[in-house]
Amino acid sequence: MKRRDFLPLICGAIATLPRLAHAQTSRIPRIGILWHAGSAEEEGTYYTGLRQGFRDLGYVEGRNIHIDHRFPNEMPERFRSMIAELVALKVDVLVTVGTQTAPYARDATTSIPVVFIFVPDPVGSKFVESLARPGRNMTGLSQFGADIVLKRLQFLKDIVPRLSRVALLVNPNTEVAPLYRRITEIAAAELGLENRTFEARSLVELEQAFDAMVNVGVQAVTINGEGLAYQQRASIAKMTLARRLPLAVWSKETFDAGALISYGADQVAMCRRGPVFVDKILKGAKPGDLPVEQPAKLEFFVNLKTAKALGLTIPQSLLMRADVVIQ
Repeated sequence: MKRRDFLPLICGAIATLPRLAHAQTSRIPRIGILWHAGSAEEEGTYYTGLRQGFRDLGYVEGRNIHIDHRFPNEMPERFRSMIAELVALKVDVLVTVGTQTAPYARDATTSIPVVFIFVPDPVGSKFVESLARPGRNMTGLSQFGADIVLKRLQFLKDIVPRLSRVALLVNPNTEVAPLYRRITEIAAAELGLENRTFEARSLVELEQAFDAMVNVGVQAVTINGEGLAYQQRASIAKMTLARRLPLAVWSKETFDAGALISYGADQVAMCRRGPVFVDKILKGAKPGDLPVEQPAKLEFFVNLKTAKALGLTIPQSLLMRADVVIQ
């Protein structure tokens, strides 16, 4: 080989060394996701929506991102142990999905970035300093507000004749239960309604709670976003219908189980949006600088089949406002 041919070859080989070294040492980002249900199948469209959100951004599991999923099955001790597992893995970002998951991440780490999805009150829960400037290691998407609760109760008042007493169902194991109670009582009082709060931690306690509602003359039931209510959404719809209690829920997924109405955010869209926060953090953004997002659009669903079974007539004005009407 002549010298003039050999030198370019050597120079080219030297130029590739940094790229080879980077390829050998580059680390695929690792994401830890704490869910609330017992499996990917139980999470359903939320699980598929989140995965689709990563794919939309060009992330392929096993190729340019590692994702570790944990499913606590609504058990407090498993929430604690599973978030500890994810922290021990030294993930680059933690994602929490569900109202009761974020507190475990807040208590487990102040250094790993956390993206929460479905958090009702990020400021009051001390996840962030403000919605516009979170200021800490947490940010994400919130799906709850006093105006949503007020409107949900107003819809029930428009549907149920002479409605005066409503029930709120909460899981006392969740940190957000006092918030839901306080906001609902304020909204009910504004509408001239009496709110009674009932607690349930399990399927057995759900039956007992609905029986107690009937015993005190409750005329309708409301439920806000919460893991047990999501997991038992089909059972809850059957229990309320059997007791002739109109049920108002918070999402399409809980509405599809047989509730009378739903008013709330598109939660699948929120799951698809979550990876956008992860992507920004992986590219160098600090969670404390990323504003918490609130739902831009709220959805109203009505089930005429359930209304007929309850002997209720939905006003035409509400049907005109509904995004979806089940015949």
